[in-house]
Amino acid sequence: MTEHMRTASSRGRLAVVGAGVIGLSCAWQAAKAGWRVTIVDPRPASGASWVAGGMLAPVTEAWPGEEALLELGAESLRRWPDFAVELAEDAGTPAGLRTEGTVVVAAAAGDRAELDQLADFLAGFGRDVDRLSGRELRRLEPAIGPDVRGGLWVPGDLAVDNRTLLGVLRTASQRAGVRVEPVSALGFVGGEGAARGVTLADGRLLGTDVVLLAAGAHSATLYPGLDGLVRPVKGEILRLRHRAGALPPPRHTVRAAVDGRHVYLVPRDDGGLVLGATQYETGFDTEVTVSGVRDLLRDAQRVCPGLGEYALLESAAGLRPASPDNLPLVGRLGSPGLLVATGHGRNGMLLAPITAAAVIALLFGVPVPGVVAAADPARLFTAVTAIRR
Repeated sequence: MTEHMRTASSRGRLAVVGAGVIGLSCAWQAAKAGWRVTIVDPRPASGASWVAGGMLAPVTEAWPGEEALLELGAESLRRWPDFAVELAEDAGTPAGLRTEGTVVVAAAAGDRAELDQLADFLAGFGRDVDRLSGRELRRLEPAIGPDVRGGLWVPGDLAVDNRTLLGVLRTASQRAGVRVEPVSALGFVGGEGAARGVTLADGRLLGTDVVLLAAGAHSATLYPGLDGLVRPVKGEILRLRHRAGALPPPRHTVRAAVDGRHVYLVPRDDGGLVLGATQYETGFDTEVTVSGVRDLLRDAQRVCPGLGEYALLESAAGLRPASPDNLPLVGRLGSPGLLVATGHGRNGMLLAPITAAAVIALLFGVPVPGVVAAADPARLFTAVTAIRR
């Protein structure tokens, strides 16, 4: 954000539909830039953001064919430390950033081949990682068990406590003057594609100059033009707590391949641990399944056998907002009055800083950061139009 933007007087009214990590980050930054901001959400700081693992891991989640997403994620990760410092200063409490780094491990021969493929891809893309044997991994992370055959050490991939972050974002937003309407949005009204108001579930019309649609997996229900471009992908998580006498939890974020399946273990400051990585295409179903819990615990214990002595505190499921090409949709929806920031999939926490920066640029009519150009929603509208023809 430029100094001119920071010191600007009120620029207009912005309605942000959705109060997950993306909506809250954008609302906070827009209010600081001089906009009068109202968030519309019946349950702020809930949904996918509430059940996220909190990995900030563009390198360890990279894959061939997703080079644009890697670049976008890497730029957002570069911004994360300053983002966290600014947020902590505004809220008066730390934002929950963890800087211990990430290890990526393999539990079988086939999994090791996948890791080798990932390392080769990253090296060819100019992003080196350290290859470690199982013994070397255990020296770095004693919690890893003997079934692990090898892996990668990526000190630059970070993590954040998602629930701490959401609370700090809410505090910082409130202090910046953001107002919350705890109701549902039904749609937008305006002329020639421009949003001039948000229709609320209680029958009121919230007048505004600009609407930012940041409603995650529900975005397409509010803007039919997004049908087929944003869809829900169910993900389950478990939250564990270290118990006295049990082996200590891992100090680093651990991403693992176990017989072709993927699991992540993300530590928390209070001795807690978040397990996740299930993915299902089941519409808007958010019930936790027995098989999902079984798979997460089985695979996590293959990596860190000591977890069997931990307490199981919570099981939950959220809906990741996925796009056809795994890139988010950040840009205009046909007019200056309607912006979108959704479709972040598994990368909402990671991409919050760069998304907020892009939205501020759009609000002020200046170019978005260069790597955000790949996330312009026009790319998908053009592709859908071509297919329908």
